[in-house]
Amino acid sequence: MFSKKLINIPNLLSGYRLFMFPVILYFALTGRENLFVTFLVINLVTDILDGFIARTFHLQTEFGARLDSIADVGSYILAFLGVFLFKLEEFRPHFLSFSVFLGLYISLHLLSLIKFRRFSSLHLYSSKIGGYLQGFFFFVLFVYDFYEPLYYVMICWGIMSQLEHISIQLMIPELRSNLKGLYWVLKERS
Repeated sequence: MFSKKLINIPNLLSGYRLFMFPVILYFALTGRENLFVTFLVINLVTDILDGFIARTFHLQTEFGARLDSIADVGSYILAFLGVFLFKLEEFRPHFLSFSVFLGLYISLHLLSLIKFRRFSSLHLYSSKIGGYLQGFFFFVLFVYDFYEPLYYVMICWGIMSQLEHISIQLMIPELRSNLKGLYWVLKERS
């Protein structure tokens, strides 16, 4: 029987995001931009809700952190695919910075898979803030249009957050969930 710690609202929301991944992918690949955008936005909102509910009602679990991280990767894949399928012209002038951002994102996950044999679920403060900025940027991008100042705030924060994430992964001997950030990891080591 499933434990109450496994079946809770935050995990159901993360599970929904995983379940919807192939559906949203289908919408993207078949050029159904309106359906793609609608369900991607729902995924972004459920990502915010699952973390908020888990923290507010003390429903944070290792399983939930991992499930959320896998669902986050799926949402990022969908958002990046949407950029390339539907918004490529808007991104052409910003291709270099977006490539650095995307390369670091892929690198931190590859590092985690190589070093720890699973996706990272650090959930750093900087990553959480970055996730909100990225979610807001993708919402504005797909619902309204490309907004350059928001893009550069999102991309700069994202790059700094990913560098922090990679640094922590290189420092820690085993993967743990819900670390706060580099400051706290260094403080713990001393």
